[in-house]
Amino acid sequence: MPHLVILYTPNLDQPADRGGSDLTALCRALASTMCAQVDEAGKPVFPTGGVRVLAYPAAHYAVADGGAAGQAAGGSGDYAFVYLNLRMGRGRSAATHLSVGRALETTAQAHFAALLASRHIGITLQIDEGPEVFDAKHSSLHPLFQKPANG
Repeated sequence: MPHLVILYTPNLDQPADRGGSDLTALCRALASTMCAQVDEAGKPVFPTGGVRVLAYPAAHYAVADGGAAGQAAGGSGDYAFVYLNLRMGRGRSAATHLSVGRALETTAQAHFAALLASRHIGITLQIDEGPEVFDAKHSSLHPLFQKPANG
């Protein structure tokens, strides 16, 4: 953990000039943002090897009124939506939650700035921290980012 899962309307899988977005670039930007986060003591909030950002287009979707208001406002009525959900383990402060949330929000807004100005799109970011009832992890990634004891 942490895992950031992005669900989005598949109309965003088009080229930018057709109202789409580079979701791979968004994933990379969000992962970089997560890796850069530090807590109040200046320590990394997340272990680099645990950062995961995954994006999935919705196979089926309906957004708002289906486009009627967007068409009435002079747009295409082809609404888009992005839902970002960060799930992290317990133990971080409320200040850290807020700081991480604001940083991810800034990254997402920067990524979607042109779309927000040119089409009707909704973006939601939520952070969940919960009492896991079972939590198993197996990874050969973490050792890549551990510093040697004498280094």
